Amino acid sequence: MSLLLLPLAAVLLLVALFGAVNPPTTPTILGEGRRLGGVDHAWVPLEDIAPVMARAAVAAEDANFCAHWGLDLQAIRLAAAEGGARGASTISQQVVKNVYLWQGRSWARKAIEAALTPVVEAFWSKRRILEVYLNVAEFGEGVFGVEAAAHHWFGVPAAGLSDVQAARLAAILPDPKHRDPADPTEALRARARSILDGAATIAADGRAACFETGAAP
Repeated sequence: MSLLLLPLAAVLLLVALFGAVNPPTTPTILGEGRRLGGVDHAWVPLEDIAPVMARAAVAAEDANFCAHWGLDLQAIRLAAAEGGARGASTISQQVVKNVYLWQGRSWARKAIEAALTPVVEAFWSKRRILEVYLNVAEFGEGVFGVEAAAHHWFGVPAAGLSDVQAARLAAILPDPKHRDPADPTEALRARARSILDGAATIAADGRAACFETGAAP
């Protein structure tokens, strides 16, 4: 029995550790670094990221981020009803995948992700989850984290992103290798405008309260 508990203890230790200590890298960053001969990645705390960037990412990827406990059951039901045509992964699930697991769509990975996500939610604040997400997400080939992305695409730090720049970065998140926020297509511009509207909405209706400055840890 004790041998069976060792992996569980190791997982809980890693979850608790990265709740306070920034992950030095991720499996995806390591893999891309080997493939490309290096990546562009820099870590910044959430308070050094333009607030609109945080709201835009949530509006684009997981508008109910503050309301769920890691799994958005309504989104999962909608995805199942549409035959998997739409995504249902929350920001919390994406953090678990990016930090602890591997890319791909295997059922094994999804099962581990679903089991581990509530554990991360129990140990980390919503603000911490979003901070890690913005620092490990891919924003272009070999470009990881919003600080590197802001410099790469717009020549500014993450703290200096404008509303439009932040929305365009959020707009590329589903397909960062094939979208260019600095030279967007009309479809990408339209998506960015929609994201800006969504960011304003979640700020107004309280759905950004769990990660905004001054929110409870």
